[in-house]
Amino acid sequence: MEETLTHINNFLKHIKIQRGDSPHTLRAYKNDLKEFFNFAKIELEKIDTMVIRGFISEQILKGNSKTTVSRKLSTIRSFFSYLYNEGIITINPARVVSSLKIKRKLPKFLTVDDTFKLVEAPSEDKFTVQRDRAILELLYGCGIRVSEMCSLNLEDIELKDGFIKVRGKGNKERIVPTGQKAKEALKKYLAIRQILKIKKNFSSDETPLFINNRGNRLSDRQIRRIVLKYAKAIGLQDKIGPHTLRHTFASHLLMEGADLRVIQELLGHSSLSTTQIYTHLDLKYLIEIYDKSHPLTKEDI
Repeated sequence: MEETLTHINNFLKHIKIQRGDSPHTLRAYKNDLKEFFNFAKIELEKIDTMVIRGFISEQILKGNSKTTVSRKLSTIRSFFSYLYNEGIITINPARVVSSLKIKRKLPKFLTVDDTFKLVEAPSEDKFTVQRDRAILELLYGCGIRVSEMCSLNLEDIELKDGFIKVRGKGNKERIVPTGQKAKEALKKYLAIRQILKIKKNFSSDETPLFINNRGNRLSDRQIRRIVLKYAKAIGLQDKIGPHTLRHTFASHLLMEGADLRVIQELLGHSSLSTTQIYTHLDLKYLIEIYDKSHPLTKEDI
């Protein structure tokens, strides 16, 4: 098992370099592989297709969702593909294991009215509140991932021209426009952030954009809590997170007639097929939501 752990650690280092996956994703891979080898209880060279299928069957019997089981299978496939390419094994036993058929869920998104209520919920003139407002405006205004938001630094913000530099999956950089509302929220936050920095004399060489009262970079978990906190404050019953605002950003652009390839570029999707899930949203439903919710359809404006 010690040799297997070495291979697992080398595999994780490999995909971190190749794909730039987040620490959270790498931990999930490691846990999946440990769980698989605890099930197998045999040496790496003796793993065959039947062992992998047995593990998948056990996961289904345990009541795990198809999405979870598919993720575990994907991890196992990636691992054995790495071992095969490195010449550590001569046969890849995971190559012929069939994938589970999963019904693709449509992304959950907010109406325009609910979105405005959410991003405008933080309204006090305090450091944490102005920070939270900037976070919400940026999540909706740019459609960035929570991991991308966590990694933003001060030098990534270009307020004059109204854009931010985002480092996405695989450490790929892209330019995303901020929009006027997000730009204004960022200006207010950066001003109050500078006051806090002088007052508390932050000495760190790091320049994270979003920080706590001690000057430390916010984690993805902290940002998720911020989004959920304000969602509850305005009475949204569903569990709302940063990814909901990302879906909302894309859905509202689609409703306004934005080209799918433009949305793909803004979201940082490597493949158009990933973005195409938004076209599966029922057009009639979108029109109804638009007529009810979009501010431009209100007669009194």
